[in-house]
Amino acid sequence: MSNNIQILAGAEEGSARLDSFLAKKLASQSRTRIKTLIEQGMVLVNGKPAKPSAQIKPGDRIEIVIPAPAPARPVAEAIPLQVLYEDKDVIVIDKPAGLMTHPAPGRFSGTLVNALLYHCRDLSGIGGELKPGIVHRLDKLTSGVMVAAKNDLAHRNLSEQFKEHSIERAYWALVWGNPPGDSGRIETMIGRNPHHRLKMTAAMGKGRLAITEWKVVKRFKHFSLIECRLHTGRTHQIRVHLTEMGYPLVGDALYGRGRGVSEKFNPQVKAAVKNLNRQALHAFKLGFDHPAGGKRMTFNSPLPDEIGVLIKLLEKFDR
Repeated sequence: MSNNIQILAGAEEGSARLDSFLAKKLASQSRTRIKTLIEQGMVLVNGKPAKPSAQIKPGDRIEIVIPAPAPARPVAEAIPLQVLYEDKDVIVIDKPAGLMTHPAPGRFSGTLVNALLYHCRDLSGIGGELKPGIVHRLDKLTSGVMVAAKNDLAHRNLSEQFKEHSIERAYWALVWGNPPGDSGRIETMIGRNPHHRLKMTAAMGKGRLAITEWKVVKRFKHFSLIECRLHTGRTHQIRVHLTEMGYPLVGDALYGRGRGVSEKFNPQVKAAVKNLNRQALHAFKLGFDHPAGGKRMTFNSPLPDEIGVLIKLLEKFDR
């Protein structure tokens, strides 16, 4: 479990840099570890992230989250996988919503990596001890097609394809509202939100280039089904772009706060939205050149039932 620490700066503290202040207060943590925690947004000063150089004053409230130490390497677990294709080089799976891609602070088991280690048996170390075989990821509550590498050559080849943006990635996104146009291209910089350590943002104009093309597939009265194609693969890219465009994903608890069902909605639609328990984002297509031989391969995944049922209800009751 993570360790949550709260410190109130006393009158005797004077004025000190945040990193120096914590180095004195947290004798069990190295200066490098403290700096990393601050840069990762795991330290809040008066409820907001701060830089290592921030000046601490008497009365300031400092909150620190120290993640539990990760095991040396993930372990194999017998987690069922829906395999779309597999050979000696790659494995393509249809990831369900709720399955994390790889271990992270606070969660070291029950991930796709743990499942792949059990299923493939020979992934250890490919692409790194903590993320063996992983060349890209989907958010925990996003479903759809993913590819993993089963040897170092395949890992390097697929990683290069992702780097060159030659991978075809298409998503279905069910969003609140109706965009004024039928299609468009969003090109921004995406970086960490300085006010919320779990969020990314394009509003700061800093970070890494992110490009999303979108088009409306179906319009309803209060919702739209949108197809998104990625030219880059930044963290939360589609979620950030659609939210800052004004049309957040249905069911997105992180970016879609403030959007809720109206009393005017059909009761079945209301219930389906409230019971979704995931963001309505699904990676329905993935295309890449096979690492051995270069043959173009494309894989598709149908909409999962929980999103499909909601769309059928919208077709009936939200026209």
